[in-house]
Amino acid sequence: MAGLPVIRIGGKGSSLSSSAVYAVANALAHVTIDSSALDKLASSSSSAAANLKPHRLLSLPSVEESRASHVVLLAKLLSLSGIRTVLPLRIADALNSNSSQDLETLDLTDEEALALDKLRDSSALYGVISLLDHQSAALSTVSDAVAALSCEALKADVAGFNSVDAGDGLASKEVIGVASDLKVLLNGSKLVGKVEVEAVSEIPKVHASLREQVKSVHAKTREELNSGAKIGKGGSRSASSETTALLALASALFRLGVYSFRRAKLDLEAVGSESVRLRLVELFEKQCRSGESLKSGYKLVQELALEDEENYLKFAHAVNVLMELVWKIVTWEAIAVFVALEGAELTGKGQQSGEANGEVNVKAGKKGEKKKKAVLGKGTTVMVQLIKDKLQGVGGNAADSSEMLENWVKELLSFFNPKSSEFDGLLNKVKEIVESNETRRLPKLPKGTRDFAKEQMTIRKKAFSIIENVFERHGATALDTPVFELRDTLMGKYGEDSKLIYDLADQGGELSSLRYDLTVPFARYVAMNGITSFKRYQIAKVYRRDNPSKGRYREFYQCDFDIAGQSEKMGPDFEAVYVLTELLDELNIGDYEVKLNHRKLLDGMLEICGVPPEKFRTICSSIDKLDKQSFEQIKKEMVEEKGLSCDTADKIGAFVKERGHPLELLSKLKQEGSKFLENSSSIDALNDLEILFKCLEKSQCIGKVVFDLSLARGLDYYTGVIYEAVFKGGAQMGSIAAGGRYDNLIGMFGTKQVPAVGVSLGIERVFAIMEQIHKDQNQTTRATKTEVLVSILGDDIELAAELSGELWRGKIQAEFLANKRVTKHFDRAKDSKIPWMIIVGEKEQNEGVVRLKNIAAGEEIVIQRSDIVEELKKRLNA
Repeated sequence: MAGLPVIRIGGKGSSLSSSAVYAVANALAHVTIDSSALDKLASSSSSAAANLKPHRLLSLPSVEESRASHVVLLAKLLSLSGIRTVLPLRIADALNSNSSQDLETLDLTDEEALALDKLRDSSALYGVISLLDHQSAALSTVSDAVAALSCEALKADVAGFNSVDAGDGLASKEVIGVASDLKVLLNGSKLVGKVEVEAVSEIPKVHASLREQVKSVHAKTREELNSGAKIGKGGSRSASSETTALLALASALFRLGVYSFRRAKLDLEAVGSESVRLRLVELFEKQCRSGESLKSGYKLVQELALEDEENYLKFAHAVNVLMELVWKIVTWEAIAVFVALEGAELTGKGQQSGEANGEVNVKAGKKGEKKKKAVLGKGTTVMVQLIKDKLQGVGGNAADSSEMLENWVKELLSFFNPKSSEFDGLLNKVKEIVESNETRRLPKLPKGTRDFAKEQMTIRKKAFSIIENVFERHGATALDTPVFELRDTLMGKYGEDSKLIYDLADQGGELSSLRYDLTVPFARYVAMNGITSFKRYQIAKVYRRDNPSKGRYREFYQCDFDIAGQSEKMGPDFEAVYVLTELLDELNIGDYEVKLNHRKLLDGMLEICGVPPEKFRTICSSIDKLDKQSFEQIKKEMVEEKGLSCDTADKIGAFVKERGHPLELLSKLKQEGSKFLENSSSIDALNDLEILFKCLEKSQCIGKVVFDLSLARGLDYYTGVIYEAVFKGGAQMGSIAAGGRYDNLIGMFGTKQVPAVGVSLGIERVFAIMEQIHKDQNQTTRATKTEVLVSILGDDIELAAELSGELWRGKIQAEFLANKRVTKHFDRAKDSKIPWMIIVGEKEQNEGVVRLKNIAAGEEIVIQRSDIVEELKKRLNA
């Protein structure tokens, strides 16, 4: 026991961790009791030693579990009074002597026996849980590093790790964390490739699931280990609570084991030497028959979880057994991947210089050629070297590669065993690899934002061009406003959504906020400049301090079209709705519908149902959620949170279910006996809608419009017609455009009321739809408009400049490349989809000619150097 670390238990400020319990349970550390804790026990004990009786202590399925349980029991006993010091000292001595027999029975007083009986179950349970807590945390760390090595051995496509966090809030924190750690481990790797491997692409999700359960179990365990003894059946928590947590952990372990097992088998197939591969497969099948064992182990866990609470210790033991199975699988994945990457030594070829620097052998070409080196990632390089150091000298006297391989397997099984005295060194090194690379992690986008790559920018520019053309076709002129406004300008305009406004730090006494939309800044501009008539459009970014879901962002573009000023009744409203349908038709995103309603009709409906006027806006915000929630959920919110009666809520429910063809539903609402005809607000709305619907019918635009009484746009500034466009394709996108009339907003900033109506297109969702259409139709997007590549076969940059300059002066879109390798030029033209090449080598330069190549047709002609601009223009125009 000499030289082992010491775990101090009891005493002021001391705490017990799962790692400490695990270390003592496996004789990797020994315990000592703080003297202050013993003094406290001695002063509280009043039991007479004459009444001692033999008492059986904890007995669990394995020695490790029994010892872990006694460590927890020891900590709990030290928090009680009336316990003789001899009892905890006896337990500590038995733990330090590594003798399980010393813990089978003890002579106890009645008071001690009673305390022990009441602590038995919780100590046993949390002893096992502590083992699971420590092992699962270590497994989570090590399995990431082993999986990263498999990515390289399998030449897997890991591009998906970069796109895990698209900024849309869809990926969990743990999934993003796993992907980020893998990128650190693989940073600089030249081995990862383009092979699609499901067992690799699923790593972030599978490993993240384990991380989540590890944190959950750890939080419970840490709290329990460091709380005082709470006497009660099953401990301080119900066994069912712990069963739920451990069942979730078991599920995560099972999935990790399944995918690790699949990668291990693939790694075995990647071993270069057939003889080594066959022998390793033989060892693997003999020692790691864990495919079926894993399934049966998990099945047993599930069965025990459903049994009576009295079996919860058997259940915890079954999870612990499952943990050992998964550890063995991950260890075998490590063995298989190491041999796949570094197995040349087993074939007698020896290690090549440079392998220790992250270079591994790949297949050589012709006989006699020097083998190329493929470079491992910066993190995986350290991992490989760590294993090499462990195997240094192992098997040096082996008779053949088969014996050496067996020695390697034996050493690595020990090296990756959490019970090994060397394991902590391995674990800490892996943590160090990831943490030391923290500053070199690839930069991360803030949640709710996105970058647009060149292909996406091409789609975006195309969309913006279509949108601008539509706006300008209707006589709108462009306007730009600051990205931030005074906070007072924005507040009070968005109802309950005002909480989503991004506030900025105080600058010189002015409180400012990022703009929430483009409508309020437009209203402020019109009022500030005394404008009474204005038709404008604006395409710019807005900001929401939201928790983004799929298709939603914190920073995104809006494309707004607004008409301000007095005009013919419902004329601007008709034009705004027509512009909306025109936009969506020309963007060609697929099927959609425009839901339409009227704010005054909503108010009339709420008045008819008996809703107090002061609750109109808050009830509208509830109704507005009907596209995402059932009416029963909305009703519960209106009744329990907003104080409506059930009868009033049911009346609202009857109205908001009405939707249909605009003119048909309008006719129904205007029939004799309609409640709406008894309300002045509703009558005004119905008259407005009749004019609007007839205009839409005459313009052949009404086919896309649905009259929907459940539409209740939540913004406070709407006063009349409101509408919202919804994509009806496969993707659940929600609203892609919306708008309405706001007659009072501009007047809030000035002395004069200027009526206005507008529509806003949420372009981010439109981008997502357009990108998906491109993907589904296998359309290729050309990111550049380059018409010709000037290819100089050599390093004459001056010649490249001369030729390119001529083309640019001739208004021809061109790029240049000077490189001796012909393939570089053709790859560049192919990757950028450049249709023409001007090729100039030494021969062409001497003869005063160039070769003009049509990439698509594969045709090539020779023309005079002086005729290049004219000839190229002719062909481009053709």
